[in-house]
Amino acid sequence: MIGALIIGDELLSGRRRDRHMAFLIEALARRGLELSFVRFVGDEAHLLTDNLRQTLALEEAVVFSFGGIGATPDDRTRQCLAQAAGVPLTPHPGAVALLEERFGEAAYPHRIRMAHLPQGAELIPNPVNRVPGFSWRHHHCVPGFPNMAWPMVEWVLDTHYRHLFHRMPSVLRLVRVHGAPESELVPVMESLMQEFPQIRVSSLPSTRDGCREVELGVKGPADAVADAMRQLLQALKAAGMDWTEQPLSDPPFGAHA
Repeated sequence: MIGALIIGDELLSGRRRDRHMAFLIEALARRGLELSFVRFVGDEAHLLTDNLRQTLALEEAVVFSFGGIGATPDDRTRQCLAQAAGVPLTPHPGAVALLEERFGEAAYPHRIRMAHLPQGAELIPNPVNRVPGFSWRHHHCVPGFPNMAWPMVEWVLDTHYRHLFHRMPSVLRLVRVHGAPESELVPVMESLMQEFPQIRVSSLPSTRDGCREVELGVKGPADAVADAMRQLLQALKAAGMDWTEQPLSDPPFGAHA
């Protein structure tokens, strides 16, 4: 399970638009992985701490946190993660050295705060200005600036999670059902999910030119999807429904290219 925390009042107020989610979906897809959840959280300390406490409780979850690791008073990710994890903030020797090398005497008294990390943290190298992000177990905290954050996330993936890449390649098959209400498709969806627990079935209703359509998606391991699709098409035919099967969908963003 891979998730993201995207942090900042400016995102929730609309002063800035998020770009991290689209990037992360693409970066994961290129490695045969997918995003399970995203949470947008403001700078309010108790809400951020609560969200981090919840994501830390997700066993084996890999979580990327964007933003809030600077030196200003509204940058609270370091403090909130330490509180959620039940560990103190301590100066990280490696981070201290990097900040002193980067800023000299100007690292004090404020910039050096960025080297105070949750006890046990490991550094994530920053290729832009050398001010590091950090990892605490499977939580990986990077800046909010895309030019810094995105290569740092890719470094984490390629350094720590290569063993997960393309471990379970999946395919997506789509069927567009014409003129039927979504409610009539519930029984066949439930049947597929019960018989093929390794797949995921989705339903996306829409209206085109005044006509109802439902796009059914079947996603999972190729063999299971092929079997589930045969059963789905047989059920649609038996119910007298009109449908169009879409071409086999490539993984998003060329995931398995």
